Amino acid sequence: MQDPAFSEPGRFWRGNLHTHSTRSDGVIPPEEVCRRYKAEGYDFIALTDHFIGHYGYPIVDTAPFRDDGFTTILGAELHSGAMENGELWHILAVGLPPEFAAPDAPGFRPIEGQETGPELARRAREAGAFVAIAHPEWSGLALNDARSLEAAHSVEVYNHGCQVGADRAEGFWHLDRLLEEGRRLTLVATDDAHFHEPDHFGGWTMVKAEENTPEALLAALKAGRMYATTGPEIHAVDWSETHVSVACSAAATVIVQGRGSAAVALQGESMTRAAVPLERFVGSDWMRLTIVDRAGRRAWTNPVWKI
Repeated sequence: MQDPAFSEPGRFWRGNLHTHSTRSDGVIPPEEVCRRYKAEGYDFIALTDHFIGHYGYPIVDTAPFRDDGFTTILGAELHSGAMENGELWHILAVGLPPEFAAPDAPGFRPIEGQETGPELARRAREAGAFVAIAHPEWSGLALNDARSLEAAHSVEVYNHGCQVGADRAEGFWHLDRLLEEGRRLTLVATDDAHFHEPDHFGGWTMVKAEENTPEALLAALKAGRMYATTGPEIHAVDWSETHVSVACSAAATVIVQGRGSAAVALQGESMTRAAVPLERFVGSDWMRLTIVDRAGRRAWTNPVWKI
């Protein structure tokens, strides 16, 4: 078993994949969004304003805000059709081409005859985007809806804005159910920043690539070369048949999760290396890893598969 985030060449770049500006319902303009993320030490962001008619279907050109140490990926948060609970779909699409055709989505309410969310996600993926199921807990996403989004590469497992504003930050329940059904999905953490509350700089994705360019980062995301975090750093992960070895920033807990109730936790003080036995996971065809620091901040690896 190998996790490409730790076995492939390159270095990690810190990025936020879900951000809003005054081009939709954010409160600061795109150039200031980019300036703030760069000033906070981020290597890249994707500005993903709401792709609806009320805002003119924006795919904001952030190329003017790139420089030698900071880049941007074009994207949007897509909406069309009703979920099972009657609310509008929210789909994260990073790497959209500027000419991506808009759905008939005038506002934040579904309308009759709209393109469905799964259809829209499929078009985005076919257009070259990295597609993620956005804030499933916040959305009240039904499992059948999650199953229907077959074009998704990933699940947004931590959304800082949804944590700050609703205490509904996560997507692990949806991710694990889909993994148990054989879906080979990855995971990302994001801010979903709007800047009208402290919804920024709280969750990010570390992407392994040889260059900090939109093309290299997008290819790495699609290949699963990343991990997600709210603070802890993961330096190395080595999966074997009997145990997983981890090198990380100071951790209080290292947890391995797998199918069903399979989980093993190792606790300690300021652990920077750990080895967790995997006997508990004989019946699990996938496993993933969580790092927790003393402040309760977490980091997560993508699932790895035995076959």
